[in-house]
Amino acid sequence: MKARLRCMVVIPCLNEADHVAALHDRLRASADRLDMKIVFVDGGSTDGTLSILAEIAMTDPRVTILPNPRRIQSAAVNRAVEEFGDGFDCFVRIDAHGEYPADYCDRLVEEAEMTGADSVTVSMVTRGAGLFQKAAALAQNSKLGNGGSKHRTGAKGHWTDHGHHALMRIAPFRAVGGYDESFTHNEDAELDFRLRAAGYRIWMTDRTTMVYYPRTTPVALFRQYLGYGRGRAANFLKHGDRPKLRQVLPALVVPTAVGASLALVYWWAAVPFGLWAAICIGYGIIMGVGRRDLLAPLAGFAAMVMHFAWSTGFWIQIVEFLRRRKPSP
Repeated sequence: MKARLRCMVVIPCLNEADHVAALHDRLRASADRLDMKIVFVDGGSTDGTLSILAEIAMTDPRVTILPNPRRIQSAAVNRAVEEFGDGFDCFVRIDAHGEYPADYCDRLVEEAEMTGADSVTVSMVTRGAGLFQKAAALAQNSKLGNGGSKHRTGAKGHWTDHGHHALMRIAPFRAVGGYDESFTHNEDAELDFRLRAAGYRIWMTDRTTMVYYPRTTPVALFRQYLGYGRGRAANFLKHGDRPKLRQVLPALVVPTAVGASLALVYWWAAVPFGLWAAICIGYGIIMGVGRRDLLAPLAGFAAMVMHFAWSTGFWIQIVEFLRRRKPSP
């Protein structure tokens, strides 16, 4: 009988006191079934997370806590693989503020064994609790907010070029150099590019998924998508990868906003920006009618925040890159 893959769970965290205990409870049974080590990699929490983790580690010998001086998720995973990777075939990356089925790790290991994939990715379902968070979740679950990305909308199991990172074999991860720690966002897509370039295969499973909770305020959502835009631009600049249409369209938002500033002279200069705003708000209204959900029109506003922030981050990264390349006088 073929031996099961030896797997560890890696959980980057920073100020997740409200989530780590419940997350551990959720993972403990599957950790026992699959004989998995659970590694929390903390980026310097100040909200009591470390005290909670210390108590968990005292009662569960599978749990280990590592410090993450760089604080970012890419560095956390790299640190865990560096420390413990020799003893395992693969790792499962878990987001501390996500929600997972009780059999999440079981399904991932089964898919890796069945397909032979070097990386198994999953789709995400976004949910919200408060008013704005629910609106942001509606936006992120819609084509207006995700551009039809399959790891956001879900699809039958298939080979893919990118998905939400879940399970990865350690040998391929190490072979391509792990996560690039210069990326604070979009490090997963950047790594997927290098995996594919090296001939490794990525499978998106339809046998499990995870739930993600978006930011709760417009400002927090803006900051998050600003980082996403910067990360995507950095990916294009590093690898010369051509952007997809669903990435080109939001990138045009800031240029149309700049163009709209000429409306005092040329009224038609405001048309593209006005059309984008009308599409977002109109889409939200249509969703509201179709779903009979009074929150849906607010999703159009959340989508506008996401688009504008993503576009802003994208162009900031491009401009900074061009400035660095400009020769000194």
